[in-house]
Amino acid sequence: MELNEVIITKAIIDRFYAKLKDNLETDVAIVGGGPSGLVAGYYLAKAGKKVALFERKLSIGGGMWGGGMMFNEIVVQEAAVHIFDEFGVRYQKYEDNYYTSDSVETTASLTAKAVQAGLTIFNCMTAEDVMMRPDRVIGLVLNWSPVEMAGLHIDPLAMRSNFVIDATGHDTNVVRVVHKKVPGKLDTPDGKVEGEKSMWSDKAETLTLDNTKEVFPGLYVAGMAANATFGGPRMGPIFGGMLLSGEKVAKDLLTRL
Repeated sequence: MELNEVIITKAIIDRFYAKLKDNLETDVAIVGGGPSGLVAGYYLAKAGKKVALFERKLSIGGGMWGGGMMFNEIVVQEAAVHIFDEFGVRYQKYEDNYYTSDSVETTASLTAKAVQAGLTIFNCMTAEDVMMRPDRVIGLVLNWSPVEMAGLHIDPLAMRSNFVIDATGHDTNVVRVVHKKVPGKLDTPDGKVEGEKSMWSDKAETLTLDNTKEVFPGLYVAGMAANATFGGPRMGPIFGGMLLSGEKVAKDLLTRL
């Protein structure tokens, strides 16, 4: 049978818009498709919650793909190895408390398992704003990332969610939007985005987990966004804290949904 380009086009359009319409109201919306966002989405979806993840880039996985300085290996500490087991990621012990894995396999496994668990991922979409009613985040304002990059004046669309997770890493995009709209209202020591400090892996791994919490009604932070929001240091290519942060925020939200 001859392939018909119009039918191919219709199939993509029909299936995509069905997926988009089905996710205009969710239990949780995750912004950022790095390790913490993917892990959070996996555990939430596995528990039967409706979860959508919005990633501004074409690729999913954040900084994990490149390992350390494009050496595509990553390190996790022993406390996070159970997450590798959960996702079927192969790993090796290097020294006491240091385990390594191939960053490509790890990222691909996190993505595939999360989607198979029920997480819906939209790439090339950016959350340019949030919806608030009145002192609570209730959803996201979305646009195509190329629209943002080109500086085009095109109105966005909106989706509603019971909770939003900012997993945008160093940029803390969603938290910064909220701080701009309601200055001084974040649940941080000074009511503002503190910004990340210089590298201190040991301290950063602990604080990544400690700082994974609700910072404004309806808005949680996870992963590097948690550290940057509260002024913690960066950790470099050790990813245990990121994985554990995703697991923690999912567990916290499951008690509220």
